[in-house]
Amino acid sequence: MALRPKYSIVSLIRNALSYHQDWQAAWRSPDPKPDYDVVIVGGGGHGLATAYYLAKEHGITNVAVIEKGWLGGGNTGRNTTIVRSNYLWDESAHLYEHSLKLWEGLSQDLNFNTMFSQRGLMSLAHNLHDLREINRRVNAIRLNGIDSEFLTVEQCKAYCPILNTDPRSRYPVMGASLQRRGGTARHDAVAWGLARAADARGVDIIQNCEVTGFRIENGRVKGVETTRGYIGAKKVGCVVAGHASVVASMAGFRLPIESHPLQAMVSEPIKPILDTVVMSNAVHVYVSQSDKGELVLGAGIDAFNSYAQRGSPFILEHQLNALCELFPIFSRLKIMRTWGGIV
Repeated sequence: MALRPKYSIVSLIRNALSYHQDWQAAWRSPDPKPDYDVVIVGGGGHGLATAYYLAKEHGITNVAVIEKGWLGGGNTGRNTTIVRSNYLWDESAHLYEHSLKLWEGLSQDLNFNTMFSQRGLMSLAHNLHDLREINRRVNAIRLNGIDSEFLTVEQCKAYCPILNTDPRSRYPVMGASLQRRGGTARHDAVAWGLARAADARGVDIIQNCEVTGFRIENGRVKGVETTRGYIGAKKVGCVVAGHASVVASMAGFRLPIESHPLQAMVSEPIKPILDTVVMSNAVHVYVSQSDKGELVLGAGIDAFNSYAQRGSPFILEHQLNALCELFPIFSRLKIMRTWGGIV
């Protein structure tokens, strides 16, 4: 006998028309308590992960994650979702490999589908310097026990048939590195899964709660001033990506970092045609295809310092020129929207 689904089509339609008012919330929306052991500023992927692992691994559950807007609405909602551990330096390699191993079990750990897809990540070489650098990187990565391999031009074409490997092209492909365990995830699913799991362990997730200042006594932070009142805290975590220096300045110190926009865009949706991630550091473009069929495109950072979450025309033009040279098949696609994250 066939199992009856929990929600029938009629039930789904009824709940959709009622704006899902009768659906159980995935996580609570509590009012802030007077104080917490830990307050984490920033309700994106990293902030929520910090809260989740504090609760899961260390038993610290008297935690609040406060977000000035909606959950995952900052850099988490603006990234291009690439997950990899193919880094040259030992310190970076071990950090990102540990992260990648967490990704590989994250959906099961959270009991929520993060749509993590290990479709492979190919980084292209376009000149002799690129080739030497990629070979050096592949060897260094493998010495750290991480998967990496070198591809010839022919192997690049076999792995990604729509890639232009004509040696007469503007950016000739001369080889590539490949990490087969690399891939992509669904950014909002990651935020939702972490939020639900953190909430289940007692973490308070408080949206629409902007930090306006810090209360400091004898050189120690005692809590945060917010648009929803003062919240005391024994420890405060600043997890706001490119805006970390702005929040730090409220606490009276300067972080030695610079913030730059990082461009991204998506195309109109098309049928599945690109089943891997292709990156080109030399020409600053990378591309993958989402489950909805959109091409998700990224580029290098803007050279100037900014907190503007939008694209610069010359960066976008350079990025699209490179894309169309590497993938002529994409040249007639329409771009649906562009944006910038802050790194």
